[in-house]
Amino acid sequence: MNRNKPEFLKNNRYPLYQILFFIGTIVINYVLPRTASRYGIPLYLDNVGTLLASVLGGYLPGILVGYLNNIINMQGNPGNAYYVVLSTMIAASGAYFGKKGYFDRFCKALLTIPVFAFIGGALGSILTYLLYGYGMGEGISAPFAKALLESGKLSVFWAQMTSDVAIDLVDKTITVVLVFIIIKIIPDRLKPGLWLTGWRQAPLSTDALKTVKKSVTRSFSLRSKIITIISVIMVCVAVVTTIISYILYRQFAIKQYTYSATCAAKLAADLIDPDKTDDYIKLGESAEGYAGVVHGLEAIRFGNPDIEYVYVYRFTQNGVVVLFDLDTPEVAAQKSGDIIPMEKYLMPYKNDLLSGQQIQPLIDDTIYGRLLTVFEPVYDDAGKCVCYAAADIKIEDIKVTTLNYMTKVFSLFIGFYIFVLALCIWLVDYHLIFPITAMTVSARKFAYDSEEAREISVERLQHLDISTGDEIENLYESLSKTIAETVGYLEDVEAKGEEINRMQTGLIYVLADMVESRDKNTGDHVRKTAAYVKLILEKMREEGVYKDQLTDKFIQDVTDAAPLHDVGKIMVSDTILNKPGKLTDEEFEIMKTHTTAGSAVIASAMSLVSDSGYLEEAKNVANFHHERWDGKGYPTGKAKEEIPLSARVMAVADVFDALVSRRSYKEPFSFEKAMEIIKEGAGTQFDPEIARVFIESEADVRKVTEAHEAMLGEQLRAPKSPT
Repeated sequence: MNRNKPEFLKNNRYPLYQILFFIGTIVINYVLPRTASRYGIPLYLDNVGTLLASVLGGYLPGILVGYLNNIINMQGNPGNAYYVVLSTMIAASGAYFGKKGYFDRFCKALLTIPVFAFIGGALGSILTYLLYGYGMGEGISAPFAKALLESGKLSVFWAQMTSDVAIDLVDKTITVVLVFIIIKIIPDRLKPGLWLTGWRQAPLSTDALKTVKKSVTRSFSLRSKIITIISVIMVCVAVVTTIISYILYRQFAIKQYTYSATCAAKLAADLIDPDKTDDYIKLGESAEGYAGVVHGLEAIRFGNPDIEYVYVYRFTQNGVVVLFDLDTPEVAAQKSGDIIPMEKYLMPYKNDLLSGQQIQPLIDDTIYGRLLTVFEPVYDDAGKCVCYAAADIKIEDIKVTTLNYMTKVFSLFIGFYIFVLALCIWLVDYHLIFPITAMTVSARKFAYDSEEAREISVERLQHLDISTGDEIENLYESLSKTIAETVGYLEDVEAKGEEINRMQTGLIYVLADMVESRDKNTGDHVRKTAAYVKLILEKMREEGVYKDQLTDKFIQDVTDAAPLHDVGKIMVSDTILNKPGKLTDEEFEIMKTHTTAGSAVIASAMSLVSDSGYLEEAKNVANFHHERWDGKGYPTGKAKEEIPLSARVMAVADVFDALVSRRSYKEPFSFEKAMEIIKEGAGTQFDPEIARVFIESEADVRKVTEAHEAMLGEQLRAPKSPT
């Protein structure tokens, strides 16, 4: 078997074109967005190269270019990494549209714009919201979003969503138009080589690829199973990773927020002069140093945006005394000296707070929402706790931060999943599915009915030239070797079969000759009648007579059976068989028994074999070749189509040869006279259609007659060997 490198891999030009092309798409992705930004054009133009690579190169190159695009853009803005999912989705969609021929015509290319705008605009807007929320501060779509928001007709979410979709619709329109123009500029002869393939065999034609996709399996196809397995594994990994990441990140976030709140509480405690706490309570803002403390507390809250509330309390039996509290946009501050009731979440820690003990950070529901609270005691010189400085962080902020983090993880995972799935499908197709399906199709189309068909089938299988270098290649080589050997064995069997058929035919003629040699009147009768029978059958098929019955097998069976039509004469005595004169009625009755005797002989032979083959027709021919169309024949008196077709044909051939042959009791009739007798017997003695075909084939019948007469003459003139 030829294991040389396939022709499609010998040409190194296409790989070079592919490399240059894909580098060019990456450059396009790098240059266009920066050019638009430099000249203040409110468009992204960051997916032109990605879309071009996917339309002309396929799923894998497009997704890879999209991935690299986000990695490169991370250098300027790390947040771009989280939008890789959008790039991979655009690449996958572009490859699909490219494969379906959408970019062959401009009108069809425009139909893809809503899909790309939905991915980049709608899904991109939702992703931005989950990552950062809508701040209306920066971005290409921010001015338009602010204008929509100021109109008062849309909420922040829908203003930003509408703005993002509108901008992206324009962006993707220009992107599609640019891609279409570039595709038209690239020479058509180069385009097929840009599609990334990984053939490990002779490439399949378009029709063959359609056959691969339409191949029917009993359950799931191997391709579907592999994709399902990969997807399930990645989903399981994603779920486990997500859960672990969520737990770990939430714990980390709480720890970090707790640390921030603790630092803020400690800083606040450091601002408090323990000796002046009573003055802070009694005098409030007029107390010495009060304004400085307030300013310091505001600085602490301003310096740490996570801190929601900063305050200083003194816990007493009568309630909580306010020393310092800061206003927030949502909640007005308590005044110094105010006494407020202790909240329920603090009741379990009341004794510790009253005794000035250090308590652990608290996470609980308060009248201001669910908060993370850290209390830091303030001690005087005597070691007595005079108050507590506290800092609160909203748990909602932790949830939002965790959600943002999980969105980033999910976005990165989906982008990576799409890339891995595309890579796996590409490898599975070219290293597994295509080779296996190609072998399957070749095996199913394998034809054994002729030597030429077998040669074509073997050549088709060997032309696959599968070279995956693994078990698939081993399977291919084993299959090719097995089929080649099977074809060889089959050719040997056919040769043996043909030899056996020739031997069988020879034996039949030997048997017929043995019978014929007992009848000195018959001459070359069996061979001539067999030739007439074959001629009649072929002519009838040409004219469409009894076409339903005249199959190749039927014609061959009757032709092979013809020599046995008089085999029953072996049961008739030589005296009657070779009587020179006319037979008496009694002798004729004995002669007629050769039909039933022949049928019995053949029936006995049929009982010895599992496949009777042509013997069934031989039995019909032997038993019924003396029946007449009008029902006056023997041995059964069958009429018309009750008589088997093979016997009706044999009747014409048998009578005609008897007429033109010399017998001891008569001279041969002329060819024309014999033909006239056959014509007269049509519709009475013979099937009229068979007789008509025979008469109309006069020229061919004459050739058969003359050929056998010439052959018989040569045999008579040949010198006899000495005894």
